[in-house]
Amino acid sequence: MHKKVHIPIFSLLICLCFTQAVQAQFTVSGQLRTRSELRNGQGTPQVADTAAAFFTSQRTRLNFGYSGYRFKVYASVQDVRVWGQDASSVNRVTTDANDGLMIHEAWAEVSLVDTGRVIKNFSIKIGRQELVYDDVRLLGNLDWLQQARRHDAALLKFEHKGWMAHLGAAYNQNAERKSNTIYNGVPTGYAASTNGMGAMYKSMQFLYVGKKLHFGNASFLFFKDDFSKFHFAETDINKTTPIYEHGVWSRYTVGGNLFGTAFRKLGFALSAFYQGGKYREGTALDEYFLSASTSYAVGRKLSVGPGVDITSGNNGADPSKKYQRFDPLYGTPHKFWGFMDYFYVADGFGPNGLNDYYLKSKYKAKDNLTLSLDAHYFMLPSAVTGQDGLEMDKALGTEVDFVVNYSLTKAITLEGGYSTMFSTDTMVSPKVKNVKRADDVSTWAYLMISIKPADLIIK
Repeated sequence: MHKKVHIPIFSLLICLCFTQAVQAQFTVSGQLRTRSELRNGQGTPQVADTAAAFFTSQRTRLNFGYSGYRFKVYASVQDVRVWGQDASSVNRVTTDANDGLMIHEAWAEVSLVDTGRVIKNFSIKIGRQELVYDDVRLLGNLDWLQQARRHDAALLKFEHKGWMAHLGAAYNQNAERKSNTIYNGVPTGYAASTNGMGAMYKSMQFLYVGKKLHFGNASFLFFKDDFSKFHFAETDINKTTPIYEHGVWSRYTVGGNLFGTAFRKLGFALSAFYQGGKYREGTALDEYFLSASTSYAVGRKLSVGPGVDITSGNNGADPSKKYQRFDPLYGTPHKFWGFMDYFYVADGFGPNGLNDYYLKSKYKAKDNLTLSLDAHYFMLPSAVTGQDGLEMDKALGTEVDFVVNYSLTKAITLEGGYSTMFSTDTMVSPKVKNVKRADDVSTWAYLMISIKPADLIIK
C-alpha cells in the first residue's frame, strides 16, 4: 500500500525537476574594452605650455545569467583600471579608492503572472541594476565611462500592447546600523554624484510611462530624488565638513519625450522637462530643459540634421534666490554635449546653464564602417560679468567631433575619434571654467577596441 502511494509521488517529483531543468537557461557573456586617450584640454581648456596626457584604460567584464520558470537572475562583475596602475610584480598595492574590481550588476526579476497569456510582462526586478530609458539623456547606464553607472533599486515593470509603465524606488544607507537612518551621500573613497556632482541621493522614486506609436515613441517621466539635510558647525568657517542630519531635501523632475519619423526620411526628437523642489543644499529650484533635433536621410548612406538643447541656468548678471541650473540627473552627457565632456560631467562650468546649437552627420560607408562628424556651438543663456564688471560675450566656444566606427567581426569593434574645442574668453573666465593662461584650442583623440563575444547559452 505504501509503495503504491510513494512511487507515483516520487515519479511526479522527478518529472517536475526535469521540466524545470528543460525550461532553465544559463548564459555567460563578457567584454574586454581598452581605450587609449590623448588629452590636451579634454573636459576643460589646457593651461598654456602644459604637456598633454596619454594613458590606456581597460574594462574587463564577465556576465552571468540564469532564467527559469517565471524568474531571471543576473550578475555582472567588472574590473576597471589604467594600465600601469598596479606594480607588475606586487599584489594589492592600490588603495581601496582605486580598486576597480566591483559588482556592476546583481539582480533578480520575478514574473508576477504567467507572462504571455494575459499581458506581455508584469514583474518585479530587485537589486543592483542599470536604469536605461529613451535616449539615455536623463536615465542611462553611462556606458562611455569604463565603470558605467548603476543603481541599487527595486523596479515594478508592466508592459503590454505597446504600453510600458515602470515604477522604481531606492533607499540608500552607508552601512548596517542599530539605530537612526542618517546618510552621508559621499561615502569615503567613492566620488558618488549626480551630473551636478557632489552627493548621492538618500532615496529616489520614479514613474516612467511609454507608448509605442505608429510613427515612433512617446514617454513621460516623473523622477524624485531626496538628499540628506546637513548643516555646518559654527567653528567650520570655511564650511568644509557637513554634518548630516535627519530629514531630506527633495527634488523632482517631470516631463516627456517624443521620438519618431516623418515622411519616411525625416527623424525627429523632442524633449521638455522641468525641475522643482529643493536642491541638495536646500535651495529652492526653478529649472527647465528643452531639446529639439532632426535627422534627414540623404540617400541610403548619409544622414544629417540640426538640433538645439536649452538648459536653464542662474542669471549671472542678476542672480535669483532660486537655483535655476538644470541638472540632467543620471544620464549620459557624453552622448549629447560634445565628446570632449566640457559640460555636465566631472569638470564644472558654473551654474549658468547652456545653449547648445549643433549639426550632426553620419555616413555609412560600408555595412561595417561608419563615419560621423558633429559640430557644436555653445553659448550661455544669460550674459555674465567679467572681473572688470562689464558683461562678457555669451559665446563659449565651438567643438568639432569626428568618429570612425569599424566592425572587424561581429565580436570585435574598433572606434577612433578626434575632437577640437575652440574656446572663447568667456569659457576660461572665472564665471565658467576659471582657467588662467588657457590655450585657445584644445584637442582630444582616442582609440577604443571592444571584444564582446556572442553569448554562450546552456540549456
